Amino acid sequence: MKTTKYRFYFNTILVFIASVFILSSCKKNDTPPTYTTTPGKATLVQPLNNQECEVGEVIDNRAVITFEWEKSDATEKYNLRIVNLVTHDTTLNIGLPTNSTVVRLLRGYPYSWVVSSRNSGDVLTDSDVWKFYVAGDGESNNAPFPATLKSPLSGATVKPVDGMVTLEWESPGTDTDGDQLSFTVYADAIDGNQDVPAEWKNLTVTKLDISVEPNTIYYWHVEVSDGVNTSISPTYTFKTGDSNSSAVVGTIVSTSQEILDAIAAAAPGENIYVHGGDYVFNSTIDIDKSGSSGNVISLLAYPGESTRPKFDFSSMAENSSNRGIQVNGSFWHIKGIDVFGAGDNGMYISGNSNIIEFCTFSENSDTGLQLGDGAANNTILNCDSFFNADTSIENADGFACKLDAGTGNKFIGCRAWQNLDDGWDGYLRGTDNITTTYENCWTVKNGYLKNGTVSGGDGNGFKTGGSDLKDLKHNAIYKNCIAVGNVHNGFDHNSNRGTVTIYNCSAYINGKNYSFGTTNPLEKLIIKNSNALGDYGSVYATVLDVTNNSWQDGITVTSADFESIDYTQLLKPRKADGSLPDVTFFHLKAGSNLIDKGVDVGLPFNGTAPDLGAFEY
Repeated sequence: MKTTKYRFYFNTILVFIASVFILSSCKKNDTPPTYTTTPGKATLVQPLNNQECEVGEVIDNRAVITFEWEKSDATEKYNLRIVNLVTHDTTLNIGLPTNSTVVRLLRGYPYSWVVSSRNSGDVLTDSDVWKFYVAGDGESNNAPFPATLKSPLSGATVKPVDGMVTLEWESPGTDTDGDQLSFTVYADAIDGNQDVPAEWKNLTVTKLDISVEPNTIYYWHVEVSDGVNTSISPTYTFKTGDSNSSAVVGTIVSTSQEILDAIAAAAPGENIYVHGGDYVFNSTIDIDKSGSSGNVISLLAYPGESTRPKFDFSSMAENSSNRGIQVNGSFWHIKGIDVFGAGDNGMYISGNSNIIEFCTFSENSDTGLQLGDGAANNTILNCDSFFNADTSIENADGFACKLDAGTGNKFIGCRAWQNLDDGWDGYLRGTDNITTTYENCWTVKNGYLKNGTVSGGDGNGFKTGGSDLKDLKHNAIYKNCIAVGNVHNGFDHNSNRGTVTIYNCSAYINGKNYSFGTTNPLEKLIIKNSNALGDYGSVYATVLDVTNNSWQDGITVTSADFESIDYTQLLKPRKADGSLPDVTFFHLKAGSNLIDKGVDVGLPFNGTAPDLGAFEY
């Protein structure tokens, strides 16, 4: 009996030891390796650099391309990034376990590719960047690789030397067909597309000195030609002034009073740099002085800081005279400022030719940013306006070019969400027959308050116009814009009597996606290459040119056409340069019947024809 008892205890101990051993062994085997060094640099093998690559099976004008690189040290997985150098579409394969993969790419285009090595640490190591060409059908001449712009980099500030700046780019002397290449350089202070001198054309060198004005924003790109085909580089911007370093030249301010003093004393061509942090103001900041076309005045966030300047007007009472910033002057460039809590508009612009860039306007008691009183030819670039609400539940929009505004104003890359009234309001009173342009703008959930409840405001995404007597024309042009989740209409008529043009836009779960009625109709309505998920709404006008849209030609749209219908992605943080975030919302899936169903309206597209909606497949 005693022996049996001890045998039981002995066996129990053996089982416990064996269990511990097994668990320890499993745990050890399941633990991934820990690296104390950064991953090595991958060496690219194929496709060969600056060569036409070999292709595999071809389906729907897409060829199978094999990518291979040598294994790198201390590496667990690889990321592969491929960029179409003409359309700038990016293919990203993340977490590849081996050093090769195959990808289907559209034929007839040049591409670049780079491999990033990664392990359990935080550092990625990039390979060199190689370029290759996927040939199209037959013996057609290959377009040359676009030039790689080297200097000045986009967004840089450069110091002219004797009034000159050197533009440099990178390109081989011949293309994959052996054709000699020549270069034409476009550079100006308007858009980078103006006519250029003869000496800037048909260059065989990759460097050009140009004459510039101080304190001016320039746009530039390079066109490469083999005598038959032409490839166009991206357009870069730079500003003349001092070099892009920590030693900025201009007035540097770090208190509310210093900001006011610097604005009051500003002279054409001057830069005012504002350190990050909160600045409290109890009254409107009036900007009355003006720069000129060659000497803008700049109010800028100090470069390189992790905190943005926040202009806090929340101590103001709600009152129509309590605007935050009132820009009466012209030729100002205001960038990187957060405007918060004003008693009326966050910013009101009556001046001309101003650029408002990468700013936010939130929780103001009227429209976040409004243009009026003849304001013309202003550009609102990469700005956000959200949670604006007034207690009267009447007027607080995200953005507004309305009432007595002038013509030629543009909104580019802007977002408006959860504003009490409309995302954008174009209602007119005191002016007529003006034109406003909207490009790549997103309007989301307007008509809701910050806490998510329905506001009682109009709740339109884009209100194109309207007027007291229902007789005024606000001509509006929308390109690649999105209206989603707004309480009332996505794109709204509101008695506008002008011409509305809508190209490659998208609408989803609005009260009505597109709402253009028969009462007090538009003079003309043009809608092309646009889509809607759900009922598209109503489209009427005295003259109607509505073709090649998702609700026509027997096309059926379902959620299966899209990579995602999660529109919360549209409110992700912006990129470091202020551009819109990368999203999969409403991006088309392979095989969608919305692909190549559009018509050429002058916007870039892939394939044989434009796709329907804001994003090209």
